[in-house]
Amino acid sequence: LSAWIGMIVLFIYLFAAIFAPFIAPHGEAEIFPVAYAPWGGQHLLGTDQIGRDIFSRIIFAARNTIGICLIATVLALVIGTVLGIIAALDRRYIDQILSRIVDTLMSIPVMIFTFILLSVFGPSNLNLILILGILESTRFFRISRSVAVGQVVLEYVEVARLRGEKLSYIIFREILPNISSPLIIEFGLRFIFIIFTISSLSFLGIGIQPPSADWASMVRENAILIQYAQYDITAGLTPLIPAAAIALLCVSINFVVDWYLYITSGLKDDVK
Repeated sequence: LSAWIGMIVLFIYLFAAIFAPFIAPHGEAEIFPVAYAPWGGQHLLGTDQIGRDIFSRIIFAARNTIGICLIATVLALVIGTVLGIIAALDRRYIDQILSRIVDTLMSIPVMIFTFILLSVFGPSNLNLILILGILESTRFFRISRSVAVGQVVLEYVEVARLRGEKLSYIIFREILPNISSPLIIEFGLRFIFIIFTISSLSFLGIGIQPPSADWASMVRENAILIQYAQYDITAGLTPLIPAAAIALLCVSINFVVDWYLYITSGLKDDVK
């Protein structure tokens, strides 16, 4: 049941992200005369501090947040997995060099490292994707290497080597299909961590940059409305809606990841 709930919610998020220009009643950066307009009428959830429609920006934020996080996670998966399998195939110099580099990167908190790098190179979506993709690839490297070490000594890999197959063939056709389950699970978890990282950076003002809509930025921009909740309850709820959008997305991904872990780890067979 939880998996179905997670999948339905994720489908709604993806649908909103893909068709945002057709679903949103107003433009992402369209400005109206009244700032902090109340709920209802032309603006379902009111307007923000400069008169932009909050409901429309929440829909567009799904495209921006999910898109950037997905690209960064895929980049981390590709880099970390390929290098991890290469390290497992060559347990000498390549393994030692890559492992020491990964240990060094993992010793520094991702949030602090990303903050420093964005301060140096500038807060842009491209820099955000590249920095998080490289830093988070260390987690995929550790997992893919540890799992691939047990696979590279098996007969099917030795046979592929004796046949003279290329390294790319051995990685993508022989080893990768047999270690995909833990990588898929890690992909879901890493996607959540990247959402948290980008949301934290956006809340601090160095993540997704305006005029692009972002849920965490919307929380910061409308946080002042919380103190007016005693006069207008809808005003107090306004900054909580984008925060709830982040939480609901992460919980839904967790539901799906837990279900996938359940059906691939043998727990389902043990219960039977």
